Amino acid sequence: MTHPQEDIRNYIHPGVQVHLAGIGGVSMCPLAEVLHGMGLQVQGSDMNDSTTVAHLRSLGIPVAIGHSAENLRDCDLVIRTAAIKDENPEIAGAVARGIPVYERAQAWGAIMRGYPNALCISGTHGKTTTTSMATHIFMAAGADPTVMIGGTLPLLHHAGYRVGQGETIILESCEYCNSFLNFFPTVAVILNVAADHLDFFKDLQDIEHSFRAFAELVPDSGHVVANRDDPGAREALAGYNGSLLWFSLFDHNADCYADNVAFFDGLPAFDIVIRGQTYAHVELQVGGKHNIANALAAACSAYLLGIDGKAVEEGLKAFHGAGRRFEHKGTYHGAEIYDDYAHHPDELHALLTMAKQQPYERIICAFQPHTYSRTRALFDEFVRELRLPDVTILAEIYAAREKNEYGISSQDLAREIPGAVYCSSLDKVTDALAEIARPGDLILTVGAGDIFRAGERLLQRA
Repeated sequence: MTHPQEDIRNYIHPGVQVHLAGIGGVSMCPLAEVLHGMGLQVQGSDMNDSTTVAHLRSLGIPVAIGHSAENLRDCDLVIRTAAIKDENPEIAGAVARGIPVYERAQAWGAIMRGYPNALCISGTHGKTTTTSMATHIFMAAGADPTVMIGGTLPLLHHAGYRVGQGETIILESCEYCNSFLNFFPTVAVILNVAADHLDFFKDLQDIEHSFRAFAELVPDSGHVVANRDDPGAREALAGYNGSLLWFSLFDHNADCYADNVAFFDGLPAFDIVIRGQTYAHVELQVGGKHNIANALAAACSAYLLGIDGKAVEEGLKAFHGAGRRFEHKGTYHGAEIYDDYAHHPDELHALLTMAKQQPYERIICAFQPHTYSRTRALFDEFVRELRLPDVTILAEIYAAREKNEYGISSQDLAREIPGAVYCSSLDKVTDALAEIARPGDLILTVGAGDIFRAGERLLQRA
């Protein structure tokens, strides 16, 4: 990785020409728009044409398809995604010409330093939902926040970001490649800490160390919000001396907890108690205990930043989920189709246990593992969770940034799961769903890749 000596903030001003390598990505596209809105001359490249690329072009941002040193033109700096390595021709070309190369997270870090309140939400899973919940709360409060989410949100007109004029910036903060260590949080949220991204981290202890370093970024005047129910979070923050607000579903000795929890048609209602006082009464429109925990984290952040509890109530009641987070896609022959981004065993467990509480006759899960390294490292955990549905359909592993150096396939998972169906292509997944589906079923397309296309193709046949 290249590490320019000059602070990237020196480049964040009007007239500077910036090239974004991987501009079509979920957090690169909003970065491009934010920089464009700040007056920089933005250009970029991506491996594939897409609706995102078309959108950027509609704003007057030129995007080249494919990576080439010629794409750099006369740019002053390059910003890249974490997945783009030094060997990439654009990165190598920039280094050869003396053009500084920065990471995407460094750019967001530079932008957030212009805000008095920087709410950074981290965790192995739950980040997108919690960031979306916080966005709903701060919007309900009229705080006019700037937002960056690693997904889409109906409130933001199905975008994943907004540029506000208020004093708060809310960012989903990812640990992969230690990206979040480039941030400057005034409130840092740690939802959970579990083994993941083992193509970068050595082990769970290494991940815990990274989250601890993230917490240490918070200034003396700031706060850390963390999940007391999560062993990884407790281990990461053992001995932490800064301002720390623990939340819990179960422990009434925590600084914040859910009280008087009740479920109505599978949806939770509860009081949020912070430091001995009832802060808000919440009626969620999304199910699952994991979403109670996410709501507590978002509420704690709002509390620390002076948001009234009424805005928490209003914002969370209006939240019906982020894009690809138990998102209803439609109905096929009496079966309801939902899509979810879950790609870690813990996320699968939360999704499937919540789904089993819903009034469906069968749960059919079409799962696409994401990356070979994750599938291999967490193989037994995936097998355990994928035995929960009534029917499991397995698409082939989505490679993402990897090559299959592990000799692993979804067929290996299927052999360990009774009744599982292996499909070598998304078309075959769609065929299998069409054959299996019957009225009263809940069909889930699950994974961080393109498995959602199988459900969309199924709906086209309805």
